[in-house]
Amino acid sequence: MSLLEFTLRLGCAVALGAAIGFERQWRQRSAGLRTNTLVSLGSAAYILLSLTLTDGQGDPSRVAGQVVTGIGFLGAGVIMKDGLNIRGLNTAATIWCSAAVGCTAAAGLYAHAAIITAIVMLSHLLLRPIGVKIGSRPYPTHAAEGEVLYTLIIKAEQQIENHLRVLLMQFFTDNDSITLRSLRSADSSHPSTVVITAVLAATGRCDYILEKLSGRLTIEQGISEVTWSASTDEQSDL
Repeated sequence: MSLLEFTLRLGCAVALGAAIGFERQWRQRSAGLRTNTLVSLGSAAYILLSLTLTDGQGDPSRVAGQVVTGIGFLGAGVIMKDGLNIRGLNTAATIWCSAAVGCTAAAGLYAHAAIITAIVMLSHLLLRPIGVKIGSRPYPTHAAEGEVLYTLIIKAEQQIENHLRVLLMQFFTDNDSITLRSLRSADSSHPSTVVITAVLAATGRCDYILEKLSGRLTIEQGISEVTWSASTDEQSDL
């Protein structure tokens, strides 16, 4: 491979990676212009190194496989758990795609790399508002077929609200048979107390879990009342 071809392929990877990074930087994401540019550049450099050392006779797909593995570790570093939510998945996926752009450009498939870049950027620009709209929809108030919905209501002092939220999330993380659908707080009639409402879903009756949790919460200092109720798809149709 000539030096000119090497530079051209590397430059294509840098330009397309920078295009993806610019859009991410514009939205002030953690992995922006420099990160995506360097990921694309590094991926292309490894592929080109393989082609150069073997005089074009080697198998760059083996190097590409190692690049994908390495990018997996890099993507895992930007994924964070924030309460019930997982943050950084979109950023990690973008980094992964930037690596694909770099590998494609290094293979000399300029048009293919440009198409991948365009699709990545359009996915961010067009799918984001759709995802936000879908994500803002409230959870269904009725149970699906064969599903039981539980409503847990806790009245407690405001100063222990955060402690209760952590306690609830830890409890349901350790119980695979029941899922926490939503968790919200509201002011009560007394200014120093708060009402926490948790909506839970289970594939069958799990009353014993609610009783266990209620018993656990009643011994917490600052909780004045704990109640729960259950509804099924048959009851919601009445």
